[in-house]
Amino acid sequence: MTNTDSLTPDEIRAFRAGHPNMRERDLADKLNISEAQLIAAYCGDGAVRIDAHPDRIMGAAQTLGEVMALTRNPSCVHEKVGVYNNYHSGAHASMILTEDIDLRIFPSRWHHAYMVEKETDTGTRRSVQVFDAAGDAVHKIFLREGSDVAAFDRAKIELGHDDQSQVQSVGGREADEAPKADASKLDILQKEWTRMTDTHQFLRLTSKLKMNRLGAYRIAGEPFTRALSPDAVDTMLHQVAASELEIMVFTGNRGCIQIHSGPIQTLKSMGPWQNVLDPHFNLHLRLDHIAEVWAVQKPTQRGPAVSIEAFNADGGLILQVFGVGKEGRDCRPEWGKLVEGLEGLNAKVPA
Repeated sequence: MTNTDSLTPDEIRAFRAGHPNMRERDLADKLNISEAQLIAAYCGDGAVRIDAHPDRIMGAAQTLGEVMALTRNPSCVHEKVGVYNNYHSGAHASMILTEDIDLRIFPSRWHHAYMVEKETDTGTRRSVQVFDAAGDAVHKIFLREGSDVAAFDRAKIELGHDDQSQVQSVGGREADEAPKADASKLDILQKEWTRMTDTHQFLRLTSKLKMNRLGAYRIAGEPFTRALSPDAVDTMLHQVAASELEIMVFTGNRGCIQIHSGPIQTLKSMGPWQNVLDPHFNLHLRLDHIAEVWAVQKPTQRGPAVSIEAFNADGGLILQVFGVGKEGRDCRPEWGKLVEGLEGLNAKVPA
């Protein structure tokens, strides 16, 4: 259903002026509007509505030089510093593949986009912001001190949309999919699981069996899955930081998945948030949103792929962490040992 909120652009801007230090997402929540509607209120006054197709946006992103890429869901924010390059377009999935910026993009979810300039105490903050049909953030690109501002200005003209109105219509949010399992098909699930040669085959398998990721994890049993304590994610982050293991951290939403590959070094807790604060990688994770954690093992042609996966109370995936493979293998023994040592869940998980 289309959201035609009663707040006018003037009212939105007035509220924001009265709360200059509040983050955009928090402002939007306070006003009971989407973040896209908040940004739209500034079209012609620091914001330009642009073509939201990934081909156009990624084409421009590759001209900006070093920037910060941000992908989030309600429980986790993933930030990487690097250069956009090596873009692969696809009708159903597109990719940016570089050592620092590693994205999986789902074009059907890219509905609204803006280029934004906001004055701050440290100067003008420039960004490209992409939203889904509900007006929730899918992906953002923030310019840094060394970024190409001239390229940003050119992109505003080249990507600019004919519609520069200060009102943005949005649809309703999609709820997280609740766990789906079918115990009568457990034998088929386990048999087909052992035959996998690539982790990407897993979702096709669960779809064929009319299950989903979390539902399958709940019934698969060892050696495929093991339920862990919700504290296991924080324990894992501390152990990885102490050991200098290289990991892959996947965080995303329905429109974009962002991946960090490498070590993590600096952890800092702030209230319910656990934060990785490294020079080129920041992660902000709401530990209190984690309801279920699973250690998962999937066979591949290069050996077992072992992951830690965290879900919220509604069944939504918050993040996944894998060990970075070495010598042509999908898992390092050190990562496997770390995962084996994490505390299991004593309580029974519902199927």
